[in-house]
Amino acid sequence: MKAEILKVLRECGDYVSGQQLCEQLQVSRTAVWKVINQLKEEGYEVEAIRNKGYRITSSPDIITKEELASRLDTEWAGQEIYYFDEIDSTNTKARQLADQGAPHGTLVVADCQHAGRGRRGRVWESPKGKNIYMTLLLRPEFSPDKASMLTLVMALSVYEGLKETVDLDLKIKWPNDLVCGKKKVVGILTEMSTEIDYINHVVIGTGVNVNLEELPDEIKDMATSLLLESGGKQKRSAIISAVLKHFEKNYETFIKTCDLSELQEQYNHILINKDQEVQILGEKEVYTAHALGINEKGELLIRKEDGSIVAIYAGEVSVRGLYGYVS
Repeated sequence: MKAEILKVLRECGDYVSGQQLCEQLQVSRTAVWKVINQLKEEGYEVEAIRNKGYRITSSPDIITKEELASRLDTEWAGQEIYYFDEIDSTNTKARQLADQGAPHGTLVVADCQHAGRGRRGRVWESPKGKNIYMTLLLRPEFSPDKASMLTLVMALSVYEGLKETVDLDLKIKWPNDLVCGKKKVVGILTEMSTEIDYINHVVIGTGVNVNLEELPDEIKDMATSLLLESGGKQKRSAIISAVLKHFEKNYETFIKTCDLSELQEQYNHILINKDQEVQILGEKEVYTAHALGINEKGELLIRKEDGSIVAIYAGEVSVRGLYGYVS
């Protein structure tokens, strides 16, 4: 009921009478009063005026289940939410929930995680109340060889969600990072459970540096936050809801063809690697080439020094002059 009352108050934007809330939600006046008090305790500023009703004048930067549910505008993405004040890893929890039968579109979100993972098994500590740590659980019906493209679908969706909520010049670094001012601000990690010919589930974890005032010395030259780049604090719940809205749209587009043919143009338009010299770190050789953009499979097309064009799928790609590590 808390989420429903929040949604009504937020969408109205003006005073809503207690009687209207009671009738619309089929609850008692006492129940409404209790929820209003709970909201105040959580940091919402709720104005109450006799004969006019209630109005939210300010919301805290929290990402509770009720806060997110009150903002969502999706059919299935995030319709089931698991929120944690603190967790080891949202990806790990999402995989556990998947094994227990959690449905397609389940969202796991945490205010703090202490065993977040990146590529190559990197682990890092994550501060409380500053960033976004979320994982979306999917149960696709396409073949396992298509799943890697979902990382690019999420990267595009995060870009679109951020552009809707904060005015910054963002770009995608192929395949799964978003950068601002040539520094990393978003990382995405996709993991899946499969059998030989079908997918049990896919989990897509997304980490966004949102309101960090400073970063550790060892990474401040290669990473940044939305706060540091924009100069203002951002509402994490608004970003999450915007990202889910765009992901749902892009996912539905993706599954029509099970490739990136209809998203390829949008992705390439914001790809920082495109038309740049890149360094290809293969298993047996390291060489430089000219990046042309992605193909419909999400592979990075490059032109080698001999003029041949090849598609890079496996192997690491480092963009010269972007930031000082390979991810």
